[in-house]
Amino acid sequence: MPVELNGVKLSFVLDTGVSRPILFNLVNMDSLQIKNRERSFLRGLGSNGNIQAIRSRGNIIKIGEAIAVNRDVSVIFDESINFTSRLGVPVHGIIGYDLFKDFIVEINYSSEYLRLYKRQYFKDKKKRKWKELPIEIINRKPYLNADINIDSELFAVKLLIDTGGSDALWLFEKSQENIEIPENKRFRDFLGKGLSGAVYGVRSKIKTFSVGSYKLSNVNVAFPDSSSLTIARRFKERNGSVSGNILKRFNLFFDYKNGKLLLKKNGKFNSPFYYNNSGITAEQRGLRVVKELQKSRANDGYGRDVEGANIGINLATRYSFILKPSFEVVELRENSNAKKSGVEIGDIITSINGSQTSSMTLQEVNKYFYNKKGTTLRIRVERDGKELDFKFELDDVFKKKSPQIESSN
Repeated sequence: MPVELNGVKLSFVLDTGVSRPILFNLVNMDSLQIKNRERSFLRGLGSNGNIQAIRSRGNIIKIGEAIAVNRDVSVIFDESINFTSRLGVPVHGIIGYDLFKDFIVEINYSSEYLRLYKRQYFKDKKKRKWKELPIEIINRKPYLNADINIDSELFAVKLLIDTGGSDALWLFEKSQENIEIPENKRFRDFLGKGLSGAVYGVRSKIKTFSVGSYKLSNVNVAFPDSSSLTIARRFKERNGSVSGNILKRFNLFFDYKNGKLLLKKNGKFNSPFYYNNSGITAEQRGLRVVKELQKSRANDGYGRDVEGANIGINLATRYSFILKPSFEVVELRENSNAKKSGVEIGDIITSINGSQTSSMTLQEVNKYFYNKKGTTLRIRVERDGKELDFKFELDDVFKKKSPQIESSN
């Protein structure tokens, strides 16, 4: 989402899991007029410990026509903390509580927009279509009560609402006696990257996830390693997080001040939950030079464009060289069919099933990886200046034996 900080236009992730705006990936800090600085430390998901940062006071934040003054922000200078490559779009920071505390915030996943309402002008939605759920704001973060059935028993859990996470559901093993990793469906995987480093854990499925009168079945769940959860486990009553792959199935209104969430299901509600069955994690790492054929245009005697006219033969073939995003394999699941076929970490993916990745976004590349098990992928990669072709079927992840993680780190 677009955010102006002290008059400078930036791009932020909307993340209910953060209590204060955090800036990173900054090229020219002077233009942001970051003043009143003091040294501080941050800690997020991951096992790399504290991160050195600067805390700045008295900043002006503008989103659309909404302006917030005298706000604190944290600034991180560690170049390794860069979500741009993971998301495939420019990201300069993350923002959460400072936005939600002042407004009623509408997130419409169906039509892909965000709206901010002043409370005095907001009209409650008709209860027939919208369900109202209570939420708790604890340490400037929203928590929701839900019911889950891991294997055979239905029980209640308290979950952080995490709009910044892309998974469906995270559960903290042993945070309750009955929160255990299912034995029959499980595989080890890379779960994502937090402020304090990479997060690994075990992925599985649970029978049901219920919130209010809504119930979802056969839901993806991840159990992150305890070494990555130091900061997350400070609130002892928390059992995990509910994130994007569930939240996107609803349209939402957050009302922090009155402690409530309005929601209704949208067209994505009944979409199946797929895993990355390729075992490949790709990032957008810089640019590469792509050779493209130029389309020639025919003209008549007056210089007008003519389509399909037989006015002569043009034997000249022209090419242009342009810069396009480069998609690199940065994680590769052990025992995946992709790895067995010969794909390696560091490979640059240039085409998938005959389609050039130079015309794709990172999201479009990932869609191939999240397809049904057994789907055939033909991938061409660039490695050490050579082009190599690989063919494999997407995994049935739960039939693989104890997959491990191989990391470029």
